[in-house]
Amino acid sequence: MLQIKDISYSVEGRPLLVEASATIPEGHKVGLVGANGAGKTTLFKLIRGELVLDTGSISLPSRARIGGVAQEVPASETSLLDTVLAADTERARLMAEAETATDAHRIAEVQTRLADIDAWSAEARAASILKGLGFDDDEQQQPCSAFSGGWRMRVALAGVLFAQPDLLLLDEPTNYLDLEGALWLEAYLARYPHTVIIISHDRGLLNRAVAGILHLDEKKLTYWTGPYDQFARQRAEQRAVLTSMAKKQQARKEHLQKFVDRFKAKASKAKQAQARVKMIEKMDTITPPEEAAKRVFTFPQPDELSPPIIHIEGGETGYGDTRVLGRLNLRIDQDDRIALLGKNGQGKSTLSKLLSDRLPLMAGKMTRSTKLRIGYFAQHQVDELHIDESPLTHLQRLRPDTPPSKLRARLAGFGLGADQADTEVGRLSGGQKARLSLLLATLDAPHLLILDEPTNHLDIESREALVEALTAYSGAVILVSHDMHLLGMVADRLWLVKDGTVAPYDDDLEAYRKMLLSSDKPAKPQKKPEAAKPARPSRDAILALRAEARKCEERVTKLNDMRDKLAKKLANPELYEDSRKGELETWNRKYAEVMEGLGRAEGLWMAALEKLDAAETV
Repeated sequence: MLQIKDISYSVEGRPLLVEASATIPEGHKVGLVGANGAGKTTLFKLIRGELVLDTGSISLPSRARIGGVAQEVPASETSLLDTVLAADTERARLMAEAETATDAHRIAEVQTRLADIDAWSAEARAASILKGLGFDDDEQQQPCSAFSGGWRMRVALAGVLFAQPDLLLLDEPTNYLDLEGALWLEAYLARYPHTVIIISHDRGLLNRAVAGILHLDEKKLTYWTGPYDQFARQRAEQRAVLTSMAKKQQARKEHLQKFVDRFKAKASKAKQAQARVKMIEKMDTITPPEEAAKRVFTFPQPDELSPPIIHIEGGETGYGDTRVLGRLNLRIDQDDRIALLGKNGQGKSTLSKLLSDRLPLMAGKMTRSTKLRIGYFAQHQVDELHIDESPLTHLQRLRPDTPPSKLRARLAGFGLGADQADTEVGRLSGGQKARLSLLLATLDAPHLLILDEPTNHLDIESREALVEALTAYSGAVILVSHDMHLLGMVADRLWLVKDGTVAPYDDDLEAYRKMLLSSDKPAKPQKKPEAAKPARPSRDAILALRAEARKCEERVTKLNDMRDKLAKKLANPELYEDSRKGELETWNRKYAEVMEGLGRAEGLWMAALEKLDAAETV
């Protein structure tokens, strides 16, 4: 259980938390939500003990392990798989000790503990987590230095998931995942065996992976049971009730005050007037909730073009002489809303670059409307903004003849007010930078808008505003996103990028989600009149059994070596002299312990081999 009791914390005199309290029961999965800047990440740091509370206390069970992803793993020469295995420090320490221990009793203790923590299947478990986060078998054996920072963040996430801390703190974990990785993470967290708190603006994650919402608002913490949509509904109902109560109270006060103002000078009514003054004074003022700041995106509307705006026949594209996509037969009309599906590395970004004229067609035919304007947004463009310039300066460079007042109005249409317009980009939040990049991508009123992960760093209200803006937008949209809610609200067509080509996906997003989550599971046996043949275990399950059998064999070999060394020691006649009777008893006891351990190890080995044999013969 995580107990947060009456905590207060300030930054440079500005209070973020004031006597805030909450209790998170053990094993619960909780989403931490609140406005940007409310202090969610700061609360994580307070829980981890990285910051010191002004007042109050945060308590966990003794020896509880806290884990999270603070930064990407270093660009070392260690393989991804070994990096993840090393994240379980207890297992790594015990495995190292198992290689050097000489005391038979300690060897037995180490081996027992390794069995308790399921250390022998660790390699298969780590590989399964890495696979879920987008790394294939070959990539898992490559060094961390072969991958970019975003991919090394995935390795760091894999490491903390593998270590299974008692309290897992995740801050926007899907920001560096694609849709497939995000869906895998949702399912993994839903069955995670310990307590999880997630800071996220991903509505799908907060609806499917958590069963409670911890709301940080007005410097207080409130725990709501249920997923995010239930919280949002109950929160809206609460706000409506408070607003209604505040209005009724204000009307009551005004009624009483009118009586006081009318009769306070009249002797016959003075006592009654005074009584009403006291009634007003005794009222506990009901403060109506402040209206949430309106998040906006205002996309300029393009002129209409004749369909299709893009048509590809027999197309091929790639990089240099390397073909990535082929057999492309695609048509895009101006009223299309298309979501690109497909696992990482299949070619979604390649297709986006082809459509946006950032990659050439290597073969086939592509026709475009002659007046076609294309807007392109990708996360790397946010990082390419000039950090020492203001948003207004960015626009002035592209529109030097436009009056500053009109440029400021364009910025305001993307939620960048007067203060943000003149602030250096380097001082803006991630969400504000994303807004500026979206503005730059749509500045020319494009007929086709290609958005590659547009919601990173956007809060839930901003994501809803983006949905509204895209719904009102009269151009075509190509969307790549890990946000299932955004895809479901915007897209009316699905394209699956797979096996070197692109084809329509005729089912819906929910079917695609279920397909991804079941892809690593054993297939169900076909129903037959006679008894059905058992389903063959998945590849990951067989790998786990093989790893377990191999480790069991290694354990038996090591204990056999220890037995042979002790037998040689006990064969020394001098050990049986009366003067060494105590020493003889010690060696006999160690020999008995090793033989007992060897018997258990051989039993585990035989059981592992039987499980493996049964799995491989299905």
